[in-house]
Amino acid sequence: MKIVQTPVRFYPFIGGVENYVYYLSKELVNRGHQVKVICANEPQSMNNDNVEGIQVKRLSYLGRIANTNITPKLPLILSQEDYDIIHTHIPTPWSADWSALSSKIKNKPLVVTYHNDIIGDGIADYIARFYNSTFLKLLLKRADKIIITQPSYIKSSAYLRGYQDKVEVIPNGVDVDKFKPNENFNDDNSYTIFFLSLLDEFHRYKGLDILLKSLQIVKKEIPNIKLVVGGKGVLVDYYKKMVVSMELVGNVEFTGFISDDDIVDYYNQANVFVLPSTSSLQEGFGIVALEALACQTPVITTDIVGVAEDLDAVNGGLIVPPKDNVKLAEAIIIILKDKELQKEMGKRGRKLVMEKYTWKSVASTMEKLYKIILPK
Repeated sequence: MKIVQTPVRFYPFIGGVENYVYYLSKELVNRGHQVKVICANEPQSMNNDNVEGIQVKRLSYLGRIANTNITPKLPLILSQEDYDIIHTHIPTPWSADWSALSSKIKNKPLVVTYHNDIIGDGIADYIARFYNSTFLKLLLKRADKIIITQPSYIKSSAYLRGYQDKVEVIPNGVDVDKFKPNENFNDDNSYTIFFLSLLDEFHRYKGLDILLKSLQIVKKEIPNIKLVVGGKGVLVDYYKKMVVSMELVGNVEFTGFISDDDIVDYYNQANVFVLPSTSSLQEGFGIVALEALACQTPVITTDIVGVAEDLDAVNGGLIVPPKDNVKLAEAIIIILKDKELQKEMGKRGRKLVMEKYTWKSVASTMEKLYKIILPK
């Protein structure tokens, strides 16, 4: 098959959707398909290239509206493309809408992965509401299949109601050959928490402020607790000021951007990974939780995150209510004070990922879905 993917950005830009498209496309190439990614040229100064067999066409952009790069050449480029299936992504309009129009003009199947709802603050909220009540409906009506990464999303998203017959659940995956345990990092004397996210307004829902509040409680029980915060963004100084006001300066380390080469070491160095997401409308899945589990690191998260139900079922970590810093602190203390529990949870988490969340498994399922909707 000739498959066109239209994420708003792509590798080496780091983000949940970008990783999803990168790993899925790579596995589809390995299965013999031609995959082309058309995206914004961010980081800028990148050339059109070939990334592990994936053809990548990078387009200049005028700027961003919310989290979406505006690429004026996209309609023309899509009109020139020869493809069997076009696969686009929400919550980034523009790329998704032009993909839908292209699929209609060419009479080709359209697949939409609905990672999470489009929402905003202030003026952006009014724009999002207008889009959701107009263009999003047209997009979902046009789609042959709508992919969600966790079954609960069909209930939490008001915009998917009425399209249940098109919805398929295909989870995110993780590269288990890259993200794997390294026994050299085990340290029985450490009490380290790892948190990873972009530190900007859009990603406030990842819950770092809740985690910092819980850390104040944990510190009373474990004075030498250490929280490692990975990621960069405009809110770094805001969170650093929070740390100072909470008297946690000696307990929190901000690493800034963590390179792809180093990220596995950070997961392995941690005794527990925490993802306290607060918004079911914005948290599509939480791939970072899978990456931590693949590295055999226990995970604490909320029931909003896609892997939460399976994580709870296999006892590979702990699930806490969203926005509850007291319950989060209790969960952190339980895991950090029991080294044997850490090891057992880590093993069960890795086993879960190997059985259900490899990209090879995800790509195989996606390939079957593509074949079903291709014209006979």
